[in-house]
Order: sequence, then structure tokens, then C-alpha cells
Amino acid sequence: MIAADETFDGTWPFSAQFFDGAGFRQHYVDQGEGEPIICLHGQPTWGYLYRHMIGPLSKHNRVIVPDHMGFGKSGTPQDREYTLQSHTENLAALIEHLDLRDITFVIQDWGGPIGTAYTVRNPDRVKRLVYMNTLNGYGGNSKDLPSPNEAPWLRWIGEGLENGRTEQVLRNLGSTVLSVMKIIGFDVRKVDDTWIRAYSEPFPDWDSAIGGYEFPIDVYLARIRDYVLAGAAGVPALASKPAILLEGMADKGIDPQRAIADFRGIWPTSPVVELEGVGHFCQEDAPEILVASIRQFLQANP
Repeated sequence: MIAADETFDGTWPFSAQFFDGAGFRQHYVDQGEGEPIICLHGQPTWGYLYRHMIGPLSKHNRVIVPDHMGFGKSGTPQDREYTLQSHTENLAALIEHLDLRDITFVIQDWGGPIGTAYTVRNPDRVKRLVYMNTLNGYGGNSKDLPSPNEAPWLRWIGEGLENGRTEQVLRNLGSTVLSVMKIIGFDVRKVDDTWIRAYSEPFPDWDSAIGGYEFPIDVYLARIRDYVLAGAAGVPALASKPAILLEGMADKGIDPQRAIADFRGIWPTSPVVELEGVGHFCQEDAPEILVASIRQFLQANP
């Protein structure tokens, strides 16, 4: 866990807030006023991923950026399951604590399944959804595409499961996080020492990286399937929400064509913005474009 007051040389100037009601110490940022925007990160990042977007978005909205259990400044309990269900239930507890309504989700990587799982179970709390390099899991229009496990990232996960390489790399994210992000789709030429420290510091040892290991295993082994299927009754309510997909087309973690097909399966006429040369971690590659697109989307769907 990162120290509460750590700013990483001023690149993370946001006051730390904490919530203990979900059985662990969950960190979140809470900036601005107005209708809430909840920004959800994925693997192997934390709220730092949104550092260039929090300020601009909080000029007109209340922006909440939680760190999932096991990431960033949040705690990493060793006696908890790190599954889609547990992360979604943690999010639900935080939203209930803050009594958030009319939520706009801005969701990337694992933020997509988590935000979607929350929405199909709590549609009355959610107003809009912004998907970015992620899946909702209910689209069903990608049968002609290769298996998700054929994407470079998940293929790498599967190839290393039997010989232990996957666990060795992912349970040592303190030294391997940059290499892992490169596999998923990130241009390593864009980093400096502060950046490396910010993304490495949540993982000082084997135990601290349990969340970073369990996330991709959860999807590769299809452990998420039952929980996703259990939320299917809420898909009509999900489909009634305004939504947009902002898709970095250089993604190596999730096939962009699969992400687009998945989105179109629920929102066939909603906007899809294809961002050429932008990778999986689109918040690092094109934050200004994302902010402008989100602002336009909010204005078009008041």
C-alpha cells in the first residue's frame, strides 16, 4: 500500500479519502461538485491512471476515483477473494456510503466488467456509461472473432500458467509492472522515474501483488462467467442508459474489434470513437481527447 500522503513528486496532488466499510481500507479521490463521475481503473494500475483527467472533469462534476482492493493506496487483505464479484461488492459498498446517484461511469480494463456488473444490479443509481478499452460482457456479437484468450496479453497469461512464469511475473509487479503494461499495450518510451515509482510502489512484495495476479486469472479461467450470467436480467436496464465507447486501437489486452462488437451488441447506434495509435492504457496516451469526448457526451445526454 502506498503512503496516504504520497504525491509522487506532485504528479498526484489529490487528498486521500478512505472507507473501511467493505472490510478493508479503501482509498478514493473525491474532487469537485455536481453529478458524480466514477472513474474505475483495471490491471495492474490504480487511480494514478486518471491523474490528467481528474482536474478537468472536476470543473463541472464531482469526480470519484477509487482504488480497487489490492491496488494503489487501498489495502491488500490476504484473506479475501479477488474476484469480479468481490470488487463489484466493494464498489457497491462505497457508493452506498457516499450515497451517489445519477452516476456516470468512466470505466477501462477491469473497470468495465465491474462498472457493468454494478449497473445491471443497481440501474437506478446509474445515469450514463463511458467505456474505454474494455468489455461489458453482454454484447454477444463477436462470435466470428478469435477467442479473447488469443489476444497477446491473455495468450501470454495462458502460456505461463503451467510452468509458473505467469505467477512469478505478476506476483513481482514491483519490478515487472512496466514490462506487464508493455505486453498489454503501452508505449514504454513515455515514462520517467516518477512514473515507474508510482506504478511499482503498490507492489513491494509477493503478497502485495495478489490482486494483480488474480485479475487476469479470473478472466482467463472464466471464473467470472457465473457472476456475469447472474446479472443478465439487468441487461435491458443497462441498454437503456446512454453510453459511448472510446477505443484505443493499439490495444494488445483486448482485441479492439471485440470491444467494439461487444459494445455494439448492447448499444447498436451509440457512438464509438476509434483512437488510432492509442493503446490499452488510453488515459496515459490520450487524456485530453478522452476528457473532451466525455464532456461532449455529458452535454449531449443531460
